[in-house]
Amino acid sequence: MEAYLDNAATTRVCDAAADAALRMMRECYGNPSSLHRMGASSARELAQAREAAAGLLGCQGECICFTSGGSEANNLAVFGAANAKIRRGRKLVTTAAEHSSVSAAMKRLEETGWTVAWVRPGPSGGIDPQAVADAVDGETTLVSMMMVNNETGARFPVERAAQLIHAKNPQTLIHCDGVQAFGKLPLKVARTEIDLMSVSGHKICAPKGSGALYIRRGVRILPLIYGGGQERGLRSGTESLPMIAAFGAACGQLAGQVQKNLAHAQELKAHLLKRVEQIPGVQVNSPDDGSPYIINLSVPGYRSETMLHFLESRGVYVSSGSACSKGASSPVLAAMGLPPAVIDSALRVSLIYDTTPGQIDRFADALEEGIASVAH
Repeated sequence: MEAYLDNAATTRVCDAAADAALRMMRECYGNPSSLHRMGASSARELAQAREAAAGLLGCQGECICFTSGGSEANNLAVFGAANAKIRRGRKLVTTAAEHSSVSAAMKRLEETGWTVAWVRPGPSGGIDPQAVADAVDGETTLVSMMMVNNETGARFPVERAAQLIHAKNPQTLIHCDGVQAFGKLPLKVARTEIDLMSVSGHKICAPKGSGALYIRRGVRILPLIYGGGQERGLRSGTESLPMIAAFGAACGQLAGQVQKNLAHAQELKAHLLKRVEQIPGVQVNSPDDGSPYIINLSVPGYRSETMLHFLESRGVYVSSGSACSKGASSPVLAAMGLPPAVIDSALRVSLIYDTTPGQIDRFADALEEGIASVAH
């Protein structure tokens, strides 16, 4: 039995999502914008998927703009807010632990004259909401702060930060990268002061190429893509109905299951921590109160890439950090102030709803074997 424990990178597509995509490609293939019967049928499927995504996110369907995934949603939020600034200045605030699709967008805006304040995480990976609010001033257009860190699982206090920020500057927009929280933590985004939230399908057992941006009623951003005016003019181009329907099906599968799945993940994390505590030399980098779906650990003296290949030879699949980094040293762990030996040996174990204790045991056994046999 293989142990796939790289679910923060991507997940296996669930049967309901795969079936929905195939049905759209073979049976319901009309353009949702067409005025004939087949177009109307596709438009209904599009609306149903929108409501399913909104239900899982805790908002109304009209607040959902479908995208190709989390990275596009993050870019649409950051650039869209910057381009639409009204009576606001040219300052942005973010954290030094964001996903690259946010940090790279921020750096690009920095190159074009924007000022960006970068709030660093603490040694445990968390972010002080007051520090984020303190970085905001009357010129701040946007604050972007993720909800769950994709490398450590640290939970960032976005809702509290949003309250502090809006008390200081009500005009500042709050964007949250919710990719690693969506479908895994209970969300009621419409009840928060978050203005924009990005989510992705392939982290919740939908296909790659599906995602969405939540946009609070009354919030104005400008599109990145112009043309046919789909998605209320925010994302032109014929909607990829197979991917969107599959995304909606995956959301539907999670309706009413988030709390149960979360409890399962917490049990698995506790089991993993118990196992690795018995292995000399292992250091856990994730905070105790982080998302149980992501656990980051290190074995100083053993390079991540070397250990990854050993684990793969034993049928165990994890990563050394964000899949988008392609093996590069983690800027998140560096921002936490961890020493190079810890950063260079970091492994990310990430779980999903059907992860089993047996897979956790397989990882722990293989890790222990790797420490005993892999050269320093």
